Amino acid sequence: MSRTFIMIKPDAVRNRHAGEIIARIEKEGFKILGMKYVKLAENDAKEFYKVHAARPFYGELCRDMSAGPIVVAALERENAVLHWREVIGATDPKEAAPGTIRAMYAESKGANSVHGSDSDENANSEITFFFKGFELV
Repeated sequence: MSRTFIMIKPDAVRNRHAGEIIARIEKEGFKILGMKYVKLAENDAKEFYKVHAARPFYGELCRDMSAGPIVVAALERENAVLHWREVIGATDPKEAAPGTIRAMYAESKGANSVHGSDSDENANSEITFFFKGFELV
């Protein structure tokens, strides 16, 4: 079993897709270890996305991620990171396979509904950014 971190972004929360995405998480066989409904301050978004600080989209990304509430969760299943990446689809919803979360719910490449860890190492780091050990079941 492995873990991954997921985030339902402000655009998906605002458009009331969080429930459908959570249902998909369960349908895909993930165990939800912890889940929170939070709102990031822009400084927190900058810290979370600091790996992208040199990229041109960094400022807009941090503003967008702090614009409204999000749902964050730590998930577990076999091949969690890879499986979640397959479920969410390509970053650009125009390139996402039919039936993926981004194909169904994303508004654009920037407002792409969900985040998913890209490696086991990043999953652990992202989980500890949002959750204390006792918050995970």
